[in-house]
Amino acid sequence: MAQTQEAKESSSLSSCDAYFESVKSRKKLPQPLQDALTAAFARIPVSSFPQVPGGKVIEIQADTTIADAVKILSECNILSAPVRNPDAVTSLDWRERYLGIIDYSSIILWVLETAELAAVALSASTATAAGLGAGALGALGAITASVTGPAAVGAAVAGGVAADQAAGKDAPSAADNLGKDFYKVILQEEPFKSTTVRSIVKSYRWAPFIPVATDSSMLSVLLLLSKYKLRNVPVIEPGKPDIKNYITQSAVIGGLEGCRGRDWFDCISARPISDLGLPFMLPDEVISIHSDDLVLEAFKRMRDNQIGGLPVVEEPRKKIVGNVSIRDIRHLLLKPELFSNFRQLTVKDFMNTVVSTGQEFGRLTPPITCNVDSTLASVIQSLATKLVHRIYVVAENENEVIGVITLRDVISCFISEPPNYFDSQFGFSMKEMLNQ
Repeated sequence: MAQTQEAKESSSLSSCDAYFESVKSRKKLPQPLQDALTAAFARIPVSSFPQVPGGKVIEIQADTTIADAVKILSECNILSAPVRNPDAVTSLDWRERYLGIIDYSSIILWVLETAELAAVALSASTATAAGLGAGALGALGAITASVTGPAAVGAAVAGGVAADQAAGKDAPSAADNLGKDFYKVILQEEPFKSTTVRSIVKSYRWAPFIPVATDSSMLSVLLLLSKYKLRNVPVIEPGKPDIKNYITQSAVIGGLEGCRGRDWFDCISARPISDLGLPFMLPDEVISIHSDDLVLEAFKRMRDNQIGGLPVVEEPRKKIVGNVSIRDIRHLLLKPELFSNFRQLTVKDFMNTVVSTGQEFGRLTPPITCNVDSTLASVIQSLATKLVHRIYVVAENENEVIGVITLRDVISCFISEPPNYFDSQFGFSMKEMLNQ
């Protein structure tokens, strides 16, 4: 397992390089134009980027429970927030003041693991009565004693599997029968009820906490949000530990939309997306979910592939009928009474339930589509005005999904990485953080 993890980490930057090389080879922009754009972004200081709405970055305290964190993210209509360490209030070092970033990807990883752990907990008493539950109870005891993270979760699940296999079933099968009891365990009973943001922010995450200084260039930010796969970049003023701004991929797309009418923007955005090599994938590389598949399987695919959303399709051709994003996990957590049988809940029933109830805490985002002849300007406008994170490229007149364009892809269209830029601007420590 350790060797597998080491190999995964060592390949992280290599995958970033491979992605950007692919983008570079597919773009059909004149090199002088590309170089001019990159140089221009390198001259723009981060301090010039607009502040977050309201002018204050929303932060979540590390001792906040997961349930309360979900409420904060949903009520503020944000996907992520920096996690503040209440034990380092007086520290002037941002490394001590902030523990990381909590987002829906972290939460979904935890929920998926906890679903199996809850099954072990619920089956423990029955298993014990039959003389079979020692492994599960031992693992749960370790977690109650504050042994947290993937190792503890794995131990508990392994213990549950061992116990349930002796009874002729496995932990996932037990979890399939959880129903309402899952929410009772995860939200009302220990050790799940008291699980805090602190305990999952580092163990369950897709990206590290990497801030930039206010005097850094926007090129550094754009590279982090595109080539290096970050979804957000905190901004810190040199000598002061507090976060001054929080630049997200969505905010950058909104900024690009505001550049409409400027020569440099119109010169690129007027081109069809095919001229820019979009989408940066082949049709058979599109990861989708069928409407009759389980909604939990949709979230698992997002986890396994580290993506933020999936097109919901129907056969015989991949006709798009919906969209499920990683933030939709909030519907399961904030309104559990609607999804008591969530382990058997299909994607179609999940979408229909949310739409039919018209929940105030957020509706499902319908799929936004384009075709290969669409202009980059129209794609940026849709991303910015619809507040979505991906657009699905469909075959004309068929609505068959043949590609996906993400915020990362669009940002990549406007920049390139100058030679030796990473080493000169980011350095070894940044490389280590990106490989975490």
